[in-house]
Amino acid sequence: MGNCDIFCLHTARWRLATGTMRSLFQACSLFITLLSGNRLKASSEVESVDLPNCHLIKGIEPVTLETTSQMQTHESKQKWPEAGAEDIDILPNGLAFLSVGLKYPGLHSFAPDKPGGILMMDLKDENPRALELRISRGFNLASFNPHGISTFIDSDDTVYLFVVNHPESKNTVEIFKFQEEDNSLLHLKTVKHELLPSVNDIIAVGPAHFYATNDHYFSDPFLKYLETYLNLHWTNVVYYSPNEVKLVAEGFDSANGINISPDKKYIYVADILAHEIHVLEKQHNMNLTKVKVLKLDTLVDNLSIDPSSGDILVGCHPNGQKLFIYDPNNPPSSQVLRIQNILSEKPTVTTVYANNGSVLQGSSVASVYDRKLLIGTLYHRALYCEL
Repeated sequence: MGNCDIFCLHTARWRLATGTMRSLFQACSLFITLLSGNRLKASSEVESVDLPNCHLIKGIEPVTLETTSQMQTHESKQKWPEAGAEDIDILPNGLAFLSVGLKYPGLHSFAPDKPGGILMMDLKDENPRALELRISRGFNLASFNPHGISTFIDSDDTVYLFVVNHPESKNTVEIFKFQEEDNSLLHLKTVKHELLPSVNDIIAVGPAHFYATNDHYFSDPFLKYLETYLNLHWTNVVYYSPNEVKLVAEGFDSANGINISPDKKYIYVADILAHEIHVLEKQHNMNLTKVKVLKLDTLVDNLSIDPSSGDILVGCHPNGQKLFIYDPNNPPSSQVLRIQNILSEKPTVTTVYANNGSVLQGSSVASVYDRKLLIGTLYHRALYCEL
């Protein structure tokens, strides 16, 4: 299946859903023309870069026929594993939160009917385990579809967890209070706004304040595809607070991961289809001004900050086409980059980890704490490494 077939498939799905007749021939011709710049890097391959002390995290794995058979024959009421850990955020005390079970239009899912969840790992433990956090009553768990996440610690040490959620293909930001005494999340608020039509990732800057990326300008599925293929560069970053919601940066191909520098002066934004990381300076009124753009040779997803150095860790997709056309015999590869001194004239970019998909497929995030590295994926497994 080629590039034209991807667009034909999406368009056919849309036609079936809406009953509207459109010309697939015109759509395919348009798609071939528009992707001539190879934004998906469809021909790229990756050379493996291994880390010596790694193992897969138990409980985060694709649900296969073998897994299903094992679960059904097990006598105990064992929990079904989650697939993928799309985003990861780690507190200064070593508690890591993992957003698992994402279902996203156009992407493969090993468990399309299973709700997502939030897992936690204590990286101070000698053998950290991933445990699912209980969420307070009243929150709709059946439609929970978490995407990007971010934590914020208030002056009274209260920990807030912000979660991008796509319940029934909608777009919300859920704000939770983390209750460490019983490893649970108390749901505080659901944020919806017309300036948040297609939220991807989030960085919290207050107890109810955040920057968020929209990876599309439109919310309508067909218009999203058309927008992407036309390369409109209409995606953006929005600032939200209870008193003010505003557009603070725009002109991205597809704004994706977002994070903040350790000194809180700069916001970093990954533009996944443009293969770029944008550095923006945060102003007193929370507006953002462009500082520089770092161009890379891969699709950049979520961004994390190494607290010990300020380096940026990037979960990357060397070949984006493989993400959308899933082939178990030719799976999407994984790649983690470290960016040092991004504000300098020539930042240093090194490959921390790379795999052809034999171990880890579709890496979307990498987060580090005290020389312990967690690598998450869109819909596959997750890796724990000791550096």
